[in-house]
Amino acid sequence: MSLDGTYDAGNIFGKILRGEMPCARVFEDSHVLSFMDVFPQSKGHTLVIPKHSEARNLLEETPENLASLILGVQRVTRAVRAALNPDGIVVTQFNGAASGQTIYHLHFHIIPRWEGVALKGHGVGGMADMGELKTLAEQIAAKIA
Repeated sequence: MSLDGTYDAGNIFGKILRGEMPCARVFEDSHVLSFMDVFPQSKGHTLVIPKHSEARNLLEETPENLASLILGVQRVTRAVRAALNPDGIVVTQFNGAASGQTIYHLHFHIIPRWEGVALKGHGVGGMADMGELKTLAEQIAAKIA
């Protein structure tokens, strides 16, 4: 998909927001929802999405929604750090298929990194165990300030 297009409410994140698909929920407020990535690139790979948006990517989002979204990203990133004590954290966001975007609902990835531990490919590392994801989500959620 290109950078231009129409929002498809049937995307997986839209279904999660509507309660049609399960997720290992980390954090939610009136603006954002955060949950564990089911195809994690590393232990603790977490996603943050806007709740009230039909932006497919960063370029389509309003400044007001972006402000709330990035504050949510920072809040969850701090909790990931406190819960998992990684050596580093990658915060990334993809725009268009050529960049690696596979789900066309604006979202940020929070990916903890440890020295000497290889990062799995984006969306190709295999589906994680939901029980393990829920345990990680609880650990991270407990550190939300």
